[in-house]
Amino acid sequence: MRDNIEQRACDLAVYIIENRSTVRAAAKEFGVSKSTVHKDLSERLPKYNRALFVQVKEVLECNKAERHIRGGLATRKKYRGE
Repeated sequence: MRDNIEQRACDLAVYIIENRSTVRAAAKEFGVSKSTVHKDLSERLPKYNRALFVQVKEVLECNKAERHIRGGLATRKKYRGE
């Protein structure tokens, strides 16, 4: 079971890095919750693969900086009926 968690954390990180994906999109792709993805990436991954953690952290920080823009666009689209 331990190998499975380590492998999942690494697979999630690689998926997010390659696709510049969000936590929500990665969770949907892997069939796990957003909480699981976040825990795998922020707590477990640094123990298993520090270099991969640093790369995925950059993508997640970028997503965090852009999320207010995505939210505004979604609201705009909703009220315009698109």
